[in-house]
Amino acid sequence: MEYLTLYINAVVDLSNAMAPYILFGLIFAGFLHELVPDTIVKNHLGKDSVWSVIKATLFGIPLPVCSCGVIPLATSIKKSGASSGSTLSFLISTPITGVDSILATYGMFGWAFTIYRVITSMIISIIAGVLANFYGEVEKLKPAFSMTKPVEEESCDGGSCCSSSTPKQKSFIRLSKDALSYAFGTLLSDIASPLLVGLLLGALITVAIPENLSEILLEYSWLSYIIVIAIAVPMYVCATASLPIAAGLMLAGVSPGAAFVFLSAGPATNTVTIGVVKKMLGTRTLYIYLGTIIIGSVLFGFGLDYILSGVDVKELVHLHEEANLLTMASSILLWFFALYYMLKPYFTKKDECNGGSYCSG
Repeated sequence: MEYLTLYINAVVDLSNAMAPYILFGLIFAGFLHELVPDTIVKNHLGKDSVWSVIKATLFGIPLPVCSCGVIPLATSIKKSGASSGSTLSFLISTPITGVDSILATYGMFGWAFTIYRVITSMIISIIAGVLANFYGEVEKLKPAFSMTKPVEEESCDGGSCCSSSTPKQKSFIRLSKDALSYAFGTLLSDIASPLLVGLLLGALITVAIPENLSEILLEYSWLSYIIVIAIAVPMYVCATASLPIAAGLMLAGVSPGAAFVFLSAGPATNTVTIGVVKKMLGTRTLYIYLGTIIIGSVLFGFGLDYILSGVDVKELVHLHEEANLLTMASSILLWFFALYYMLKPYFTKKDECNGGSYCSG
């Protein structure tokens, strides 16, 4: 019973720390989605140049697109004439960050950690893109990723992977309504499941890892890096959902550098994206993709540990401030929406499923 109480308290602390920033980030992301059309992104990334790679990285940093949503967007960008390097840098930078994740990182770890995360993700993305332009294969898109005709707007059904057309003039009320609809409909439904799993797993790590294990991982930091890399590379986890897991690792005594490796490599890679990169950009580009992320994450992880040497790890995680009405209301609202989207498929009637992924075979 004592462990159950500790676990519930850990879940509440994680939720209260993240919820206000996640909700604010979702709202910001909704307005960003409405005001910035995807066509702007596609028109600037076609040249095999360092500047094109830098622009692709900068475009990708604030976009609220997760690991699954970035795949068709990157494919569309490549089909529209973007270079392999620009496509790869966009494919890496976009899922690592995003306005919702940046704000949630600030809420949990503070500005210094947040700025370090954003800058290092930019560096990793740019290096990967430049290497892909110079050393990657020059290949055409495989048929599985080609688009023989433009996607009709009505066929997109509002999913997060749909591209925004040039926005029409809208009233502020209509713009706000559409932005909130995207934020709390499309975007939150995409991250609901991994976010709650991340919260529950992060809390479990906080209370379940024995102290002697954390002492071993602190003494032999290289071991924690290997363990984290082995988990993060194949695992699907979005940038926001990775935060409570990283917080749980740090509260359990794992070094900030190892937790940073998870925050960097986890969202940027997964088994699906690995397969897409190989087919879309070639085997050599796949090696550049994985090698740059793994080596870059580990090096910057060691750099973070060096910068924070002598600092109490647990003081970096902002979980124990006294919760106020705003944080508790935000946490309740976030759990309400997340549980709604997680449970909704199970209550969807078969005849209303229309062949979706939740339909029975």
